[in-house]
Amino acid sequence: MSGTGKAIDMEKALLDPSSVFASPEEVAERDDLSAEQRIEILRRWSYDAAEDAVALEEGMPDGNSDLQHRVLIALDRLTGGLDVEMVASGKHHGLRREATEKK
Repeated sequence: MSGTGKAIDMEKALLDPSSVFASPEEVAERDDLSAEQRIEILRRWSYDAAEDAVALEEGMPDGNSDLQHRVLIALDRLTGGLDVEMVASGKHHGLRREATEKK
């Protein structure tokens, strides 16, 4: 997928990826962003999805249980393989930066 012709607001994309992109797959397919930009956006989306999963687990409605899985698949494609052993400690289990380094 190519870019849409309008510039991406990177600050907004990094703060709230779902407000800029329709899906993690869209981020992975953008050719108007560098691989590093796409990986960073997806890393942040992964953290947001982990927070949503924790909220869902704690009984809060409106969680998207497969979003984190979709983000991880997109990251895996971009990086040539995620090191899923490199998760942060804590309830959210966010990916450490080293887990998303391109191989």
